[in-house]
Amino acid sequence: MVVPTIDISFVVPVYNGALTIGSVVSRILQTYANSSIEIVLVNDGSADTSTIVCRHLVHQYPQQVIFIDLARNFGEHNAVLAGLAQTRGRVVAVLDDDGQNPPEEVGRMWRLLEDEQLDVVYGHYRIKQHSWFRNLGSRLNDVLATRMLKKPAHLYLSSLKVMTRFVVNEVIRYRGPFPYIDGLIFRTTRRIGQLDVDHAPRVAGQSGYTLRKLVRLWLNMFLGFSIAPLRIAVMAGLLTSVLSVLLMLAVLVDRLWLNPDVPVGIPSVLVFITFFSGVQLTVLGMVGEYVGRVFLEQNGTPQYIIRETLTGEQQGPLDSGIYAVIRSDDVVRDKGILND
Repeated sequence: MVVPTIDISFVVPVYNGALTIGSVVSRILQTYANSSIEIVLVNDGSADTSTIVCRHLVHQYPQQVIFIDLARNFGEHNAVLAGLAQTRGRVVAVLDDDGQNPPEEVGRMWRLLEDEQLDVVYGHYRIKQHSWFRNLGSRLNDVLATRMLKKPAHLYLSSLKVMTRFVVNEVIRYRGPFPYIDGLIFRTTRRIGQLDVDHAPRVAGQSGYTLRKLVRLWLNMFLGFSIAPLRIAVMAGLLTSVLSVLLMLAVLVDRLWLNPDVPVGIPSVLVFITFFSGVQLTVLGMVGEYVGRVFLEQNGTPQYIIRETLTGEQQGPLDSGIYAVIRSDDVVRDKGILND
């Protein structure tokens, strides 16, 4: 159990955000200069110079910035979970590294969280600045979340959110290898609100969400936090069985009384076989996905692997290049000079 020692923590997953993360950190520090804050940057296997930029930010702001470098790309939700586990704030905000989530909006969400005694507040974008592909994925994600997580239809699950320490402590207890942060939130509480916020245009780079990553996200939500797909498979099996019986009766009636001279068509038989085979393969694939996830969890598949966590030393000049390096096992601690 984490005991809060600061007012608010910011978790920022970084993926190829070398051109934008510096301005995001600067805006956070300027906006909340009168509050006790920390900023946890989690590099999720970036292919650009994000690692170097984040290290310089720790160097520049040693008392506020923490840098977590993951061993490879694990996905946004895994990176957020790694960041949440390092936070110490009584309130925790999560926002993107591309500058599209204005840090200034977090203050309004924070006030709503405390005024209404909520556990979580999501930012609802007034005008979304995402591409059509990302917007399409968001709509499908919203439909699935409404069905699978029993999410209120009006609530938009954005990446910009503010949570209490109570919720964060519950979320980081999850040990499965396929985390879905919003699913963990809805598993913990229903005291959730939202607030209309601005959504800025992207100034550099492009979205890291590909079709493959969106499908993986949907599967994490669809299969990781509900057994509804198995129930749907059972219902589909029953309905197709009933349908097949009705079709056989219809063929029998047609053959004996309506059109006795018309032979039963081979194409229709092939169509029925293909249809039912597809249903069977879909159900088997769904069951196999559940079994595979159980196997990977029992096999010890990690949520994430931390290569190192960097925090700036408070003593000494900022240009000394000295960092505290905390190894991923959180036991071995070493001080050294990092050459960027």
